[in-house]
Amino acid sequence: MPDPDRPDPEQIVAFGPLTQRDVFALGNDLSRVYPIDEVPCFGTLLGAIDEADRAFRRQRDASQPLAISTHQGAPSGR
Repeated sequence: MPDPDRPDPEQIVAFGPLTQRDVFALGNDLSRVYPIDEVPCFGTLLGAIDEADRAFRRQRDASQPLAISTHQGAPSGR
């Protein structure tokens, strides 16, 4: 049974477009790199990621309580 305190080493934790220069600069710090050729479906993938991010932010923002200011002015200094 998986240990809930240890992350799955196969779980994707980051996705990012990198140039070849970025890959060389990061060197051995990257465990896996998958080159993606310019294909029509890549734009669709990026659009889906953007939409998922917007949906996440809307849901997060909707669950945040509204901040209500109770500040009535400067302190009286008493």
